[in-house]
Amino acid sequence: MSASVQLKPLSQQQTEEELFSPRREFFRKFRAQKLAFYSLFLVLLIGLTALFGAYLTPYSPSEPDYNAVLMPPSLSHWAGTDHFGRDILSRIIAGTQISLLVGVMSVFFGALLGTLIGLTSGYFGGWYDSLMMKLTDVMFAFPGILLAIGLIAVLGTGLSNVVIAVSIFTLPIFIRIVRASTLTFTNMTYIEAARSIGVKDWSIMYRHILPQVLPVIIVYLSMRIGVAILIGASLSFLGLGADPSTPEWGAMLSTSRDYVTVAPHVVFFPGLAIIITVLAFNVLGDGLRDALDTKLKE
Repeated sequence: MSASVQLKPLSQQQTEEELFSPRREFFRKFRAQKLAFYSLFLVLLIGLTALFGAYLTPYSPSEPDYNAVLMPPSLSHWAGTDHFGRDILSRIIAGTQISLLVGVMSVFFGALLGTLIGLTSGYFGGWYDSLMMKLTDVMFAFPGILLAIGLIAVLGTGLSNVVIAVSIFTLPIFIRIVRASTLTFTNMTYIEAARSIGVKDWSIMYRHILPQVLPVIIVYLSMRIGVAILIGASLSFLGLGADPSTPEWGAMLSTSRDYVTVAPHVVFFPGLAIIITVLAFNVLGDGLRDALDTKLKE
C-alpha cells in the first residue's frame, strides 16, 4: 500500500507563510514587551512635540515676565516660572526640538561614518583594519564626556560643534559592532559564491552584508540617541553647548541651578524631561534588540 501524500491548498500555504513571516514575528515579539511598546509611543510623542512644539507652547519660551519670577507650579503655569519669569513648560516644549535634534543628528552622522568604516574594515581586513581598530581603541580609552569636552575645546562652543563632538564620540561603537558583524558574514558560502562569479566588492557589501548588519545598527541607533541627548545636555550644562538664553534642557539646568534651594521646580522639570527621554530611547532599544534577534543580547 503506497503512502498517500496530503497536499495543502495553495491559499492555506500562503496564509501560513504570512503568519510566520519575519515581519509578523518581529511585531509579535515587540508587542509582547509592554514596556518597550509603550516606550515607542512615548518616543513618537516626543518626536511630535519636537515637530509641532512651536504651536503647543502656552507662553513665549523666551519672553521674560518680571511680575511672575520663580512662581511655583500653578494652574496658570503648570511647571512654574524661572528667574526671569519665563514659563518653564513652554521652554521645555521648545527645548524638545533642540535636544532631540542634537541627539538624532549626532547619532545619525556617527552611525553613517561608523557603518562605512566598520563595513570596509571587516570586509577588506589587512593594514586598513588594523589601523582602524587601533584608532578605535584610542577613542575608547577616553571617557565619553571627557572626549566630547576635549573636542569642544578644539572646535569651540555652540550647538553645531556639540553635534560634531557627540558624533565623534558615537563613532567608535558603530565601527566596532559593524566590523564584528561583517566578519561573521564575510566568509559565508554565499559571499564566496558572489566573489567567484565576479561580483564587485562594494556590491557585495551593499547588497549582501549590509542588510544582515542593519538589525544591529537599528538597535544601537535607538539606544545611542538617548546617550547623545544626555551628553549634549551635559555639555550645555557646563556652558560648552547651547547659549544660556536658549531653551535647551541642559542650558536650563545650568542657568537655574543657583535657585534650586528657593525654587526646586526650576531644575526638577527640565531634569525630568531629560530622564524620561533618555529612558524612553533606551527601553525602546532594548525592546528592538529582543524582537529583532535574541542573539543580539550577547
